Amino acid sequence: MFVVGMTGLRLIFWTILLVLAILQNANSYGVQPLSRIGVHKATFALDNRAYVKASPDVLGLNGQNTEWVTVEYSSQNPSIDDWIGVFSPANFSASTCLAENPRVTPPLLCSAPIKYQYANYSSPDYKDTGKGSLKLLLINQRSDFSFALFSSGLLNPKLVALSNTVSFTNPNAPVYPRLAQGKEWNEMTVTWTSGYGIDEAEPFVQWGPKGEHRQHSPAVTLTFGRNSMCARTVGWRDPGYIHTSFLKELWPNRVYTYKLGHRLFNSTYIWSQEYQFKASPFPGQNSLQHVVIFGDMGKDEADGSNEYNNFQRGSLNTTNQLIKDLNNIDIVFHIGDICYANGYLSQWDQFTAQIEPIASAVPYMLASGNHERDWPGTGSFYENMDSGGECGVLAETMFFVPAENRAKFWYSTDYGMFRFCIADTEHDWREGTEQYKFIEHCLASVDRQKQPWLIFLAHRVLGYSSGISYAIEGSFAEPMARESLQKLWQKYKVDISIYGHVHNYERTCPIYENRCTDYEKHYYKGTPKGTIHVVAGGGGASLSTFTTLKTNWSLYRDYDYGFVKLTAFDHSNLLFEYKKSSDGKVYDTFRISRDYRDILACTVDSCPSTTLAS
Repeated sequence: MFVVGMTGLRLIFWTILLVLAILQNANSYGVQPLSRIGVHKATFALDNRAYVKASPDVLGLNGQNTEWVTVEYSSQNPSIDDWIGVFSPANFSASTCLAENPRVTPPLLCSAPIKYQYANYSSPDYKDTGKGSLKLLLINQRSDFSFALFSSGLLNPKLVALSNTVSFTNPNAPVYPRLAQGKEWNEMTVTWTSGYGIDEAEPFVQWGPKGEHRQHSPAVTLTFGRNSMCARTVGWRDPGYIHTSFLKELWPNRVYTYKLGHRLFNSTYIWSQEYQFKASPFPGQNSLQHVVIFGDMGKDEADGSNEYNNFQRGSLNTTNQLIKDLNNIDIVFHIGDICYANGYLSQWDQFTAQIEPIASAVPYMLASGNHERDWPGTGSFYENMDSGGECGVLAETMFFVPAENRAKFWYSTDYGMFRFCIADTEHDWREGTEQYKFIEHCLASVDRQKQPWLIFLAHRVLGYSSGISYAIEGSFAEPMARESLQKLWQKYKVDISIYGHVHNYERTCPIYENRCTDYEKHYYKGTPKGTIHVVAGGGGASLSTFTTLKTNWSLYRDYDYGFVKLTAFDHSNLLFEYKKSSDGKVYDTFRISRDYRDILACTVDSCPSTTLAS
């Protein structure tokens, strides 16, 4: 008889938990759905009796950049594995791409589709009748579209029929503006995408106070080629041109209107629609200020296409709740894992289109996550392949952040009574590093009399989390994180640290060195005794489970999609709210009330050590 001792039982128990954690992470973070398509295995099986028809074939006649298209199709040999792929550019055949090796013939498909859906999705009798139709939502992505019917499933697709071409009236038009705080408090940046290079047109923003004279501010233009990526994948698609204009010397809290423009060299102008934003308050300004924070939202498809089915189900809910409450939001922080493109570049266009109603009206600030940056041998702190070969190129180009070097995605920004210190967890943050010095300077340099609310933001959990993977590691956070940073949080009296990465919501007590420093749950007043740590990674990506272990520092957990909202009423009163994306209602909340003298007061390890001699 084989007898397992207590040590062996413990080993088996922890091994099982580790396997469960790995499986949970795989389910939680998912696989980029477009990667399931065997692009290089695609073959011709064209059937003259089959067809695909798309209508209308001209989109955007009224100036819109999104439009629904009806796709009708028929097959003589229908199957439940048949699917419709949406391709852009419309010509995706081997004639449009070069072989990786001159001795190898290019594949039938040069790139993956931008989305796909099964042929029986809205036509359940397709397998019997061979006829079906879909309604798909297209956005302006600088090129035309075609729709292809494939048989034999995703892994070994066979091209059966190809549709007519569909295109927007001006595919090169400026689209999807996203605002960001500039390096100065009274500066706003506007970034957008177009199909016009600097040898074709001059990009600019026409802007001014609402109802008053407008001025033109030129824009810088960036783009990148396939060789800029750290991996050459079938997800490549021309990114177009990314323009950024700097609107300076804004009056605080004033409403400005703006339009994106391109002056062609034949002296004609291409315009976007008109947008508006409210300029930021000056640092320390005593006014009502609302901040929304979340991580890991990703993107989803309103037409239900399989491209992100069962992967980021909460993304549209979060987006829609923010749009509904936009009049009560001043600035948004999306703290990493932005759209989970993972090397499929078309997804960045679709993400910027999804958030346009938000990002065109309020600053949309980013932190870098593993799905934006990580790739082996590229200097990322974690040597994994989570970015799909993007290695930061897309996030650093598609969005502006006021960092000294966008390849080092850490920065600070002031908004009224708030100071935000945004870390880049995909680069080394340990004591002695360049980023550690930045973090300390950001925390130490704020004037707490003017800006009492000090917030630390990062993607990976550097503080506390009951997520099962962290619990299995035994660290309940990134290993070495608290050892490196908790003395800074305590010394400079950081109010709240907020993270993503773990796809759920959790809030701790005020805590220092693994101990609650205040056992109150909903109302904190007087001298801050420790930092409250929050995981707000439920923006949209598939949810992460909690460990069953009970910790004395975890006050509230929620296995659901949601986001955090901070409201500063004045220099003495801050409201924290956690809202669910499904209904926008508040499910967890606390308040902080205190005066400047409370911040000056000493608590454990928050003031220099003194001796009788001193």
